[in-house]
Amino acid sequence: MVDVRIRNFDFGEQFKKRTKTFALRVIKLFQSLPKNDEAQIIGKQLLRSATSVAANYRATCRARSKAEFVAKIGVVLEEADESLFWLEILEEAEIIKPNLLAALKQEAFELTAILATIRKNAAKK
Repeated sequence: MVDVRIRNFDFGEQFKKRTKTFALRVIKLFQSLPKNDEAQIIGKQLLRSATSVAANYRATCRARSKAEFVAKIGVVLEEADESLFWLEILEEAEIIKPNLLAALKQEAFELTAILATIRKNAAKK
């Protein structure tokens, strides 16, 4: 059992870093957005959701019960999916070129998939 806890801890620490890196990459993207209203409004929505992924995942790691963990991981999942949505909007509204968003969109997609699996598995136990 200790081995599983160590692996879970290691995963949690690595995932904290990954979500924080995602948030920092989105901050850099936001800083480079055009200064028009559309780009800034959409960018702020993305900024809120992406930084929320990192902040709320960190809070999830401090959950006091399984039920609290499942609830908090659900919030993180929603924020990751919302981040992907805003990245898609930036692309489809032709505010940012698709090639400049591809890596961030892929990361948002992967984070969403991982979080969905975590929530599903945690809810089962």
